[in-house]
Amino acid sequence: MDSMDDTPADGVHDLARGTAGGRPGAAADGPPGGVAVREARGEELAAVAALRWEWVLENGGTPVTTREEFLRYFVGWARENAGSHRCLVVLRGTEVIGMAWLAVVRRVPSPRAPARASGDVQCVYVVPAERDRGLGGLLIDAVRELAREAGLERVTVHSSSRAVPAYRRHGFVASPRLLQAPGDGLAGAGPAGSPGGSARSPGASGDAPESPASGGSGR
Repeated sequence: MDSMDDTPADGVHDLARGTAGGRPGAAADGPPGGVAVREARGEELAAVAALRWEWVLENGGTPVTTREEFLRYFVGWARENAGSHRCLVVLRGTEVIGMAWLAVVRRVPSPRAPARASGDVQCVYVVPAERDRGLGGLLIDAVRELAREAGLERVTVHSSSRAVPAYRRHGFVASPRLLQAPGDGLAGAGPAGSPGGSARSPGASGDAPESPASGGSGR
């Protein structure tokens, strides 16, 4: 859902359906039996990292590092950025079966509102075996609730075209004033010594964009 292309990433398979009890965008009267949605705990970050790894493989991506190195890097990154990137998980029992992230960006103060911030939905993903059960929609609703609690001005998502209808069902609308331009960085590039941190030639491909407002998506 996080993509600008048509790659079915994140929870696209789940959110693209987005119905429950015949009500578009509804998620029954609560999570399906045995399922819980909440913020991730420190001991669950490795499982979240594993979801991110599987997501890339599912969509034909080629990792630039080993799985073990990526999981270690991801967990460290998540801990270091916990203040700006909040992770929600879907659990069946104690198993992490889905995730969604809310990235918070502080905005320039205004005389009318000194403390300002906006959010970006990123990395919405549900494991294949658990799709078409409304779990992606539950994640999106939970992320939006986090945004409301944090007093964010708006929440964006960079969605694949396939998932756009699902995001619309969960309250997202297109804006003619929200524009984007490509950056000069290379997809997949990172700091030296980190996964993807080695020099890459122009045109080298990284992950398919996940959603600009991405977040599932989102990126």
